[in-house]
Amino acid sequence: MAFFSKENRLNTLNGIWFVALFAMSAIYLRKEFQIFQELEISPLIIAIVLGMIYSNFLKSKFPEEWMSGITFSAKLILRGAIILYGFRLTFQQIYAVGMPGLTVDLIMVVSTFLIGSIVAIKLLKLDKQTAFLTASGASICGAAAVLATEPVVKAEAHKSAIAVSTVVLFGTISMFLYPILFKAGLLPDMDIATYGIYVGATVHEVAHVVGAGVSCGMVSCDTSVIIKMGRVIMLVPFLLILGWYLAKSSAAADGNGSAKLVIPWFAIGFIVVAGFNSLQLLPTDVVKSIIFIDDLMLTMAMAALGLSTNFAKFKEVGMKPIYAALAMFLWLLVGGYFITVGITSLMGSGGHAFM
Repeated sequence: MAFFSKENRLNTLNGIWFVALFAMSAIYLRKEFQIFQELEISPLIIAIVLGMIYSNFLKSKFPEEWMSGITFSAKLILRGAIILYGFRLTFQQIYAVGMPGLTVDLIMVVSTFLIGSIVAIKLLKLDKQTAFLTASGASICGAAAVLATEPVVKAEAHKSAIAVSTVVLFGTISMFLYPILFKAGLLPDMDIATYGIYVGATVHEVAHVVGAGVSCGMVSCDTSVIIKMGRVIMLVPFLLILGWYLAKSSAAADGNGSAKLVIPWFAIGFIVVAGFNSLQLLPTDVVKSIIFIDDLMLTMAMAALGLSTNFAKFKEVGMKPIYAALAMFLWLLVGGYFITVGITSLMGSGGHAFM
């Protein structure tokens, strides 16, 4: 689609401004309403809900010609946002995770994605796109991972919306459940630092990680966020491996035996930006401003996703994504506990982050 061709330029810009209005409304609601702050519900989630409400109940009032702006926001603005997401990371932070934290991260990312995919595809008979999107959200970094995975699996908007909804549901449950279990003494052999590793390696969204970590003190909060960043950095190799697998599967299905790997350039851009950010060449205020812009772009992408989603598509899929997400949640909760305790006992819970 020629988004900015002479005949389509104005419609695309109008669509983008329309999406931006939803994004700014979501940011405003998050700031002004205490309940969203208490539940750690990010503007991204509010934006997709607003978009879905409009799309399903007021779509008749929306000029169809503006859809090019919606598509532009859901695709190109999204990719730009994933690249700028690298300004949230430095390689120093990854080093600070230490080998115990990175080992737990790696095991949980790989095992959760595989378990989620197998349960969804083999047992629940879900399509691969929905299965991979749901599994990526649970295993890596919530809604951002779903958005980054969408172009790789070439998914329809409603499938991403379904995956994001499972992240919201079980991430919110985790945020409240983990501190309760820890304070009640139901997580034996787990000190405050180990609890931080457990939260960072198994809870869905960064916001959920902060909520579950800070409830037990700043030590667990700081630890959990650093561990979570270890999972975030794994998004890039994950996308490359998933892209290779899909290319290989497509080639096998076609019978030609050759796999054409399409490398997601935005994932490479993410790593390049993180590397640049590691050099700390930009003032802190500038980095904060870039992150604010990135938040706006991500929120716009979520709003565009909501505006492209039809509730009728949810009915077609039914409860299967919820069941798949539940299986992954139980694995993260129970399997994650034993893996965290086992690895930290074997390798030590200190690492560089906790000295």
